[in-house]
Amino acid sequence: MITLKRRVLLGALVCTTFAAFPAYAADPIKIGVTGPYTGGSSAMGVSMRDAARLAAAEINKAGGVLGRPLLLVERDDEAKNEVGAQVAQELINKEKVAATIGFINTGVALAAQRFYQEAEIPVFNNVATGTIITNQFKEPDYDANYVFRNSAYDVLQAGMMVDEALARNFKKIALLADSTNYGQLGREDIEKYLATKGVKPVVVEKFNIKDVDMTAQLLKAQQAGADVILAYGIGPELAQIANGMAKLGWKVPMITSWPSSMQSFLDIAGANGNGVMMPQTFIEDQTLPKRKSFLENYYKTYGVSKIPTPVAGAQGYDSVYLLAAAIKQAGSTDGAKIRAALENLNERVEGVVTTYEKPFTAKDHNAITRNMVVFGKVQDGKIVYAKEEDAKNAGVVRVKEKSAN
Repeated sequence: MITLKRRVLLGALVCTTFAAFPAYAADPIKIGVTGPYTGGSSAMGVSMRDAARLAAAEINKAGGVLGRPLLLVERDDEAKNEVGAQVAQELINKEKVAATIGFINTGVALAAQRFYQEAEIPVFNNVATGTIITNQFKEPDYDANYVFRNSAYDVLQAGMMVDEALARNFKKIALLADSTNYGQLGREDIEKYLATKGVKPVVVEKFNIKDVDMTAQLLKAQQAGADVILAYGIGPELAQIANGMAKLGWKVPMITSWPSSMQSFLDIAGANGNGVMMPQTFIEDQTLPKRKSFLENYYKTYGVSKIPTPVAGAQGYDSVYLLAAAIKQAGSTDGAKIRAALENLNERVEGVVTTYEKPFTAKDHNAITRNMVVFGKVQDGKIVYAKEEDAKNAGVVRVKEKSAN
């Protein structure tokens, strides 16, 4: 990883380049970028932000949008709901952003995005996955919804996790989830989906952020005869579950929500994380030219050999391109016009997660459908394809299913 000093200097250089691009006479289009750049969720936030910078720089080099450069206005929400709400108001009222991308944490999104809804400014969730996020302002209570997303929402992930466990003939499911909005909403989605299959978990346990000892929860699961663990949380705590199982000498499969792909999971769990599976929209392979270019550019620009949280980086990168396409189609930075363009994008947008064709409609503001998501697994400190067929089809572009929720 590059040093903090170098990262700060690089960030300042990149943002200055956006603002002072010499080929432009017109004022820049301000795009907010909000996420946790410090603290326990920072690997996700930094990956998203740094990839968004790359996308904006590429767009500006190619002529910008409507003849204007994109200027990313970055704010650290510290993964705190109250800070996220404050940042939203600052970006809207002081910075006058045309739109904002980001939101890593579900709780922060729910606390902050209402300000964008009230201001009729599009806000683009590119990492947060709480199912409610894009349903918070739907008809008939609201005439228009200004909240969009290009991450795999929780109902989708919950279904994949449960179906995988049942397909492997596991009968006794232990469900562990962190105590945040993210963890508890994910737990609810898993329990609801299990109920549709006529299955009830043998134990449901909660843990807190920064917990390092999961012995009590794991002993309850073990005593209940669990033959698989489904876990909903973020990297550090998911790693402690894997470490706790190793400490107990208890070996059962572990299927988690996507954040076990975070670098913090890999670092904390070490060899104990091997075999853990999770849904992923993006794995660091270079099978497609766009992915190859993106990864090479990211590694070179930031002096790293891998993205700290690849999913966050890829989705952050794609969200800038989707938003730029909408502004171009709208021919304006007016919020209502951008929203309308997003709901009926005419341009095929080539991203690194997929190529987006009509990713949104007026009633569906989620760009990702289940067919776009694969299972990754931890293998010796890296995330690889968990299934051979997905690895073989890594170069296949998966477009949105028409029957999306």
